[in-house]
Amino acid sequence: MSAVILALLAGAVIGLALGGLGGGGSVLAVPALIYLLGFTPVAATTASLVIVTVTSATALSAHARDGNVRWRAGLLFAAAGIGPAMLGSALAGQLPAAWLTVAFALLAGAASIRMLRPRPTAGPAAPVRPGRAAAAGAGLGAVTGVLGVGGGFLAVPALVNVLGMRIREAVGTSLLVITVNSVAALAMRAGTADGLNWALIGPFAGAAILGAWDGKRLSAKLSGQTLQRVFALVLLAVAGFMLVDTVA
Repeated sequence: MSAVILALLAGAVIGLALGGLGGGGSVLAVPALIYLLGFTPVAATTASLVIVTVTSATALSAHARDGNVRWRAGLLFAAAGIGPAMLGSALAGQLPAAWLTVAFALLAGAASIRMLRPRPTAGPAAPVRPGRAAAAGAGLGAVTGVLGVGGGFLAVPALVNVLGMRIREAVGTSLLVITVNSVAALAMRAGTADGLNWALIGPFAGAAILGAWDGKRLSAKLSGQTLQRVFALVLLAVAGFMLVDTVA
């Protein structure tokens, strides 16, 4: 199977995850870029940020039209993560590739276990607590910068538990957070973009954008819990494979 076809298939899956779940696509994008398309860990995290940025912005527009984006709270949450995202992105270039891969695998495994747990039912939206929102946003920004992930798989539960959002609002708002954090992290990696394989990143991103629209429609038809469990199981398998491959 050619690399372009693999990029198209992987991009479609990432888009479905981002459009349907409001996150998780970048957690699959990095291993797909490394193991399917032969990117180095550092190049994969940079390419992932490019793909996630354009895909999240596309999915955000679809969710915004349905009124599922809390702009003020989302921007407050995201703003706290801009600085840490930029610092983390600068730090990533100084870390050994194996460290990035292991850290990514451990984070993905933890995220999959969290996603398999039932989500609490959110009641009426709680008042935003700036301190807690800033702390959670800063931590998410740091993860985005170092590991090249948008952080949506962490943002959704944080928006529900920290800011008291309903699930659908958290999914839509997480896309705003992902877009802002990814742009900030990319700003620190501008010098590394020249060596990327754009012939593969282009089809990957294009398929992800189309997949995001399908994911948005799919999320309206199927149970969110079902989609989340399937994705979490796939993510757990990917995390296990990456950890064993790196440590072995």
